[in-house]
Amino acid sequence: MNASEPAGPITAGPISASEFAARMDRLGGFETRPRVAVGVSGGADSLGLVLLAQRWAAERGGDVLALIVDHGLRAESAAEAARVGGWLQARGVAHAILRWDGEKPASGIQEAARAARHHLLAERCRKEGVLHLALAHHRDDQAETVLLRFSRGSGIDGLAGMAPVRAAGAVRVIRPLLDLPHKRLVATCRAFGQEWIEDPSNRNPRFARARLRAAGEALAAEGLDAPRLADLARRAARARNALETGTAALLAEAVEVYPEGWLRLDPKPVLEAPEELGLRALVRCIAATGGAAYPPKDEAAERLFAEIAGERFRGRTLGGCRILPRKGHLVIAREPVGVTERLSLTPGGEVWWDRRFAVRLAAGAGGAVTVATLGREGWQRVRSAGPDSGRIGLPEPVRETLPALWDGNGLAAVPHLGFSRPGFPLSAVALHAPGVVLAGPAFPVVSDRVGII
Repeated sequence: MNASEPAGPITAGPISASEFAARMDRLGGFETRPRVAVGVSGGADSLGLVLLAQRWAAERGGDVLALIVDHGLRAESAAEAARVGGWLQARGVAHAILRWDGEKPASGIQEAARAARHHLLAERCRKEGVLHLALAHHRDDQAETVLLRFSRGSGIDGLAGMAPVRAAGAVRVIRPLLDLPHKRLVATCRAFGQEWIEDPSNRNPRFARARLRAAGEALAAEGLDAPRLADLARRAARARNALETGTAALLAEAVEVYPEGWLRLDPKPVLEAPEELGLRALVRCIAATGGAAYPPKDEAAERLFAEIAGERFRGRTLGGCRILPRKGHLVIAREPVGVTERLSLTPGGEVWWDRRFAVRLAAGAGGAVTVATLGREGWQRVRSAGPDSGRIGLPEPVRETLPALWDGNGLAAVPHLGFSRPGFPLSAVALHAPGVVLAGPAFPVVSDRVGII
């Protein structure tokens, strides 16, 4: 059965062990002794999921790690996280509390909180070597997502809602309960004899999702109930999957990807393809190269597509990229002015820099360094080190946007160029690891604009 299809009749009672096992089998891809992380908020949905997952994993010789995120947005949040941790400990479920530290934004707080939660969960999974992150999104969440995206003018991708399975770098996000109603998760918690915590923000009219929940009865009277919206998402997902397949085939024909984080695009097959596939291919190239959290808006992508189809295209910037014509092809590279991130890297550590590169420093490599852009000045230093230093043939924007290691004495190393300052060992690697893969189902879900996580 396809992961986007319903799993059979839905009853009103708790989710049984056999039903949950069938859902996990449908998702597939687990180890013989599965290890799964579960994002736990303390509500009935996530607590029901973690208890089901614990039983499922134990029956297969595996285990579960519950991850509780304390956003620190309410005075009682730390105590609530500790309370949930106590419940889990009493049931023998390993858990960790992840805290969102630092300043909180004055606006867009829910979007920022979701982005922080996504980062904290994914990073802890990576450190623990856990390959699967289970989230408790259900049919009611899916319906709200479709409504939110519809209100923002989304196309097929948006109306497809959340995917049951989504690759997110080193971790696979799974949603085994996506076609079940919230009330079944509540019934499951009650069957386990498990208490839960109600988040007051779920009823706060400041937030769009809370307003949609409050209007649920009126919307259902007009036919916009959760089952019908979930069916819409399922059908849109089917169309999206077909478009993704066509886009992947087109990209395989038209694109060459380089380890320095840029690509060369042959515009001819893209312009000759059906317009929807051509646009998708162009947007995917920009999203995979630009390091932005979201793809460019449809209107901007359509304007760029039309300009490329014309005879006088001289280059543009969009989505954190520079798109430049070169000898009958297009070079798509990161826009230098947008590369501002500076991350500290210690020996034996790894950072994900500019949402494009996984940079690792070997253990015993000396002191900490800063990973930042090479920049124009850094490039000149590399060139002055020797007439053959660096890859002279790299397009100009690519040179300046390479990850470089800096310390108190200035430029220390540039892994992609094989450059290191005399006396500084070249003990770092920088692997191209974009936040959006070039081809395949990559659907970011970190804001109300594109979904929830």
